[in-house]
Amino acid sequence: MAQLYFYYSTMNAGKSTHLLQSSYNYRERDLNTLLFTAQIDDRFAKGKVSSRLGIHADAQLFNETTNVFSQVKTFIETNKLACVLIDEAQFLTKQQVKELTDIVDELNIPVLAYGIRTDFLGETFGGSAALLAWADKLVELKTICHCGKKANFVIRCDEHGNAVKGGEQIEVGGNERYESLCRRHFKALVW
Repeated sequence: MAQLYFYYSTMNAGKSTHLLQSSYNYRERDLNTLLFTAQIDDRFAKGKVSSRLGIHADAQLFNETTNVFSQVKTFIETNKLACVLIDEAQFLTKQQVKELTDIVDELNIPVLAYGIRTDFLGETFGGSAALLAWADKLVELKTICHCGKKANFVIRCDEHGNAVKGGEQIEVGGNERYESLCRRHFKALVW
């Protein structure tokens, strides 16, 4: 029986690496996967899920108007499909997360979604909130703060390395803009 999984964490916990490994495991058994990644994430090549470890795979792009269910349904008209994998799932809309539940419930295809739970101010992303509410399985991928404790928050840094305390929720960046921290260190810098 297919299920919707939400793998969540802060940045630098290996979400994309885990996604790529999961896809590889299916493909190694001659089972097709369909990967999606956010169009807004332009840190690496467009249409690719990329890991900081240097591995990558082709992916379909999604934005706020993409009907993920329709794209999957079209794909399975001519191909067998074992699993759908979504990178940067925090950028999904609530409607798109509903479509993921339809892929699982109506098409009986498992969906593995990977994303960040909260933004640089500790607020939940829309896609993440819907996944936290509707996923069948929640899996936290862990990384650590500079103090050695589990990092469950992320800060956005300005060009001088200072924590930013306001601005748009979405600003794509990597290690040069964001740092994962434990709650204590996050609160000391942002609250």
